[in-house]
Amino acid sequence: MSLTQLIISVVGVLGLALLARLLRLGEGKIASADDACRIAEEMLAGFEARRAIVSKDGDAALVAGNGTVAVLKRHGAKVAARRLVPPLQIRDAPEGVTIDTGERLFGAVTLINVFPDDARALAAPLTLV
Repeated sequence: MSLTQLIISVVGVLGLALLARLLRLGEGKIASADDACRIAEEMLAGFEARRAIVSKDGDAALVAGNGTVAVLKRHGAKVAARRLVPPLQIRDAPEGVTIDTGERLFGAVTLINVFPDDARALAAPLTLV
């Protein structure tokens, strides 16, 4: 392999990496509460988001909606969503709070730097009659 081929290969790889970055490929972070609400409404039929709490790392979110709660979780480069009915199974975790979805394949969702009381307060108005 000559030096010219090596330089062209490196430039090609860097060019593809730049293109992927510009197209935001592989970016599955949940950036904000508004972003979490939008994702939940797009992924769950009939879901109308009201409020959301997003994990500090952007890998998970909890979204209150019309009588149900959406749990968002980063799954590779995409975001997966599940609809839960209150009361939620919330437990303390060293990093924040963990929501048990009751679904083995989806698993539990941990929200980093979120207090358990905040997660309970998000779902509490949904359980009052």
